[in-house]
Amino acid sequence: MKKVLVTGTAGFIGFHLINKLKESQYNIIGLDNINNYYDVNLKYARLQQTGILRDEIVYGKLTCSSVIPSYKFIQLDLCDKEKIAELFKQEQFDAVVHLAAQAGVRYSIINPHAYTDANITGFLNILEGCRSVNTKHLVFASTSSVYGLNTNMPLNVHESTEHPITLYAATKKANEMMAHSYSHLFHLPVTGVRFFTAYGPWGRPDMALFLFTKAILNNEPIKVFNKGEMIRDFTYVTDIAEGLYKILEKPTPANANWNTNSHDTASSSAAYRIVNIGNSKPVSLMDYIDAVEKAIGKKAIKEMLPLQPGDVPATNADVSDLINDYNYKPATEVNEGVKKFIEWYRAFYKV
Repeated sequence: MKKVLVTGTAGFIGFHLINKLKESQYNIIGLDNINNYYDVNLKYARLQQTGILRDEIVYGKLTCSSVIPSYKFIQLDLCDKEKIAELFKQEQFDAVVHLAAQAGVRYSIINPHAYTDANITGFLNILEGCRSVNTKHLVFASTSSVYGLNTNMPLNVHESTEHPITLYAATKKANEMMAHSYSHLFHLPVTGVRFFTAYGPWGRPDMALFLFTKAILNNEPIKVFNKGEMIRDFTYVTDIAEGLYKILEKPTPANANWNTNSHDTASSSAAYRIVNIGNSKPVSLMDYIDAVEKAIGKKAIKEMLPLQPGDVPATNADVSDLINDYNYKPATEVNEGVKKFIEWYRAFYKV
């Protein structure tokens, strides 16, 4: 059985990917530092769902899952260079799915150093680990935020992303460039995946759906930015996990047709590529709020506000490469996905 490292498995997407991979042929090792960016109790609850019990976790030591025979977990910080190197040497990973990062667009404005530590230094340690053991495929999380000032919809991976508007996006763009250099120098097959507005059960408390649900249930106003004039490519989390699995299963080859005059930033003469994962059916913010209201059975009190610094009015993913090369397209409709989140939220928080 092939061995895969999945980083960020106490996080939102990482948790759902473990639930996808448990049915696969992989031996899985999950990694997370379980930091306090948001409620750690939610992170430990996700881990518990995958059979990793809080009181059995010891920093730097592998813990076996009690419910998934092929799964072990280790608490490690990405910036712990020696421990990360030791883990790669010990486990000799065939593949890596790197999802761990300091997330959040707006938090990067007030706490920039957290992003350079986790997203730059931490990613370098992952790249070095992959290089040291000749990993056969590195799949890593990028973000739709790298498109920045690009307003040419739908957003296409083959177009320029030279104008990110937050440090978070800049660190993810840097990850793409770092990955390309390692692919070119060390023949490491790498695939960067740009996620578009993930949502669903077990989501992060700083995400809009979580904030809307909590506020509506507590009879508090929700903050509606840009006065509701926003469009987002909301993508259900299990669709993202399914896409990641399909990408993981198909290591990136070098593009024999690539040339230096093409200006195609999504592939290379190295074994490198960038892929969008989005629902590709963008929804207006007001329609999204309407879906939340219907699922809860209660109207929101709306506080209409201007656009936030670092935010963009619209996102819309071009997923033609995902369809053509991986035979996959996310399909969960927003009303269905929101309903599933509300059901999870009410059950988890007993409200």
